[in-house]
Amino acid sequence: MTLLGVVVALAFALGGLTALRGAGRRWTAASAALVERLRAGAVASRATTIPTAFAPAELAGLPAPVARYLGAVLPPGQRPIRHARVTWAGEFNLGRPGAERWVRFTAVQDFEPEAPGFVWDARMAMVPGVEVWVRDRLVAGEAEMRGAVAALVPVVKVRGTAPLASAALVRYLGETVWLPTALLPASGVRWEALEADAARATLAAGATTVSLDFRFGADGLVTSLFASERSFDDGKHPPEPRPWRARILAWEERHGVTVPSEAVAEWLLPQGAFPYWKGRVLGVDYELA
Repeated sequence: MTLLGVVVALAFALGGLTALRGAGRRWTAASAALVERLRAGAVASRATTIPTAFAPAELAGLPAPVARYLGAVLPPGQRPIRHARVTWAGEFNLGRPGAERWVRFTAVQDFEPEAPGFVWDARMAMVPGVEVWVRDRLVAGEAEMRGAVAALVPVVKVRGTAPLASAALVRYLGETVWLPTALLPASGVRWEALEADAARATLAAGATTVSLDFRFGADGLVTSLFASERSFDDGKHPPEPRPWRARILAWEERHGVTVPSEAVAEWLLPQGAFPYWKGRVLGVDYELA
């Protein structure tokens, strides 16, 4: 290669690196702005009637397994969790039933129970040296899923549909096990008894209302979560409702609150359970009322 060729190749490489860095900065700034919108919405809707500290009397009238669970994971005097940040590591299945293809991910997720909503910002290692940046969010009642190779080349962009908002709210409701004061009646969750070891939680956010079944073990802790219908999109066919389940594999104490440390999520398809997400918690931080 001539000297001129080397100079041109180097210029293209430096230009590409600059573009990647710029895309990463823009992505990070957009995620931060969404978190600020989420927090601002929580402040605007903040109720003044929520108790300042958890008391066992709040469990009166709840289905028995729900009361046992909340009494087990929340210490007396626990202040409401107004903001939570969970850092994750795990694997995401980009394959299909019978041909699974797991890739590693790391993520940071912010929750606002008074909004309610979340922003999940992840990096998926597709091949060595190449990451797909993924953001899943529910902010001000609107859901969005976005993915881009190196934050630059779009591969997924879905926003603003009713099925997406419903699926995101189901996700939020299931993930409140990491901020369990959000499952108290004062936070807007309605509970209905199902069986001796199960109960249904219902939550409304704007025009969207969803329900999720919680199943509990002998120790009082949640073992699984189930939705009879959640929007399933395999990328090849139009989205359609499918049964969905998450199983909690282990628990730990964080800041005095008992929360899951490991879980798996799966679609219940006609050919059987298809696990698509395995995650473990690296860290949990709370801002309390």
